[in-house]
Amino acid sequence: MTHDNDLKITLGVEEEAFLIDPKTRDLISDPDPKIFDECEQKSVPHKVVREMLRTQIETNTRVCNSVAEVRESLCETRGLISETAKKYCAEIVAMSTHPFAAWQAQIPSPKERYESFAMLYQEIIRRFLIGGMHIHAGFGDPDMRIRVMNVVRHYLPLFLGLSTSSPFREGAETGFKSSRMNVLCGLPRTGIPKALSSYEEFKALEGEYQKWGFISNSGEIWWDIRPSHAYPTIELRVCDVCTKIDDAMTIVALYACLIRKYMRTQSAGALVSDEILTEIIFENRFQAQRYGTFAFFADPNDATRTDIDDVLKRLLNELREDAEALDCVSDIEHAQDIVKNGTSAERQLDLIRLAKLNNKYKY
Repeated sequence: MTHDNDLKITLGVEEEAFLIDPKTRDLISDPDPKIFDECEQKSVPHKVVREMLRTQIETNTRVCNSVAEVRESLCETRGLISETAKKYCAEIVAMSTHPFAAWQAQIPSPKERYESFAMLYQEIIRRFLIGGMHIHAGFGDPDMRIRVMNVVRHYLPLFLGLSTSSPFREGAETGFKSSRMNVLCGLPRTGIPKALSSYEEFKALEGEYQKWGFISNSGEIWWDIRPSHAYPTIELRVCDVCTKIDDAMTIVALYACLIRKYMRTQSAGALVSDEILTEIIFENRFQAQRYGTFAFFADPNDATRTDIDDVLKRLLNELREDAEALDCVSDIEHAQDIVKNGTSAERQLDLIRLAKLNNKYKY
């Protein structure tokens, strides 16, 4: 019999945002350092840190014991950086690419780790004008986390499709709802991991990378989902930054519910089959990257391609028990509103189309 304590999940969210000039709406390549200093001082129990480029700021929520606590924490962290930025003539935008800023104008943050990455990865890092949302979930033991991670891989395309916010780069429409992924995938050790048999297998892989001098630690394994290097968590990394908190909370809630569902399955002694080849998950992820909520996924349940709306309807029904237990039914149901009303990427594209119709588009 599975008890509630056996299904305990802790959550935390990292978000990367941009600092912009309120007048020009362009990125501020060298913002006032007081923004970061003041945010760092006031962020407890959360954390605010600098990112790879000076124009970016990263927030890390405290460890949360419920989905509701995550919402409260995101409101606090977003509020803190927004209010602080305004004091120093800046504003915050939550999206994964800036629509027209030039990467050539950006200044790296002075940090040894970033400098070593720039030396090794060259143009990939120079063009790395992107941000993401990473969700940490702590639960079970290391092997349980690996088993659940194996299954959650199947849903990575859905998470990406619901979060897309990067349709533009340098004033051009990219044709992708998540152009961030085009940049990110230039790095090695990215994408969707294969199914792993155990945590020991993951540590052995980390050891192989280290033996050949490719990485210093597993923090340089940048998969779409991975065991965290710093915490006893599984880190969901596939998502774009959600402009709206409600959209971000949908991703958090779906992730938590999936974990709880598969923890119940594992605890009951049932085996979770690897129904989808990793190569097919990659294809589904491309569909999400390209089309967002208009994606059609390969679906082993129907042996056909299925639109994201039908995938969601079935999933929401499957997760109802877990959503009720985690008190986040309204959060997961908001996924249908995202499909109906569009992601940040789709809203950005609508704004551009409207500007063109009104002859107000200047790029």
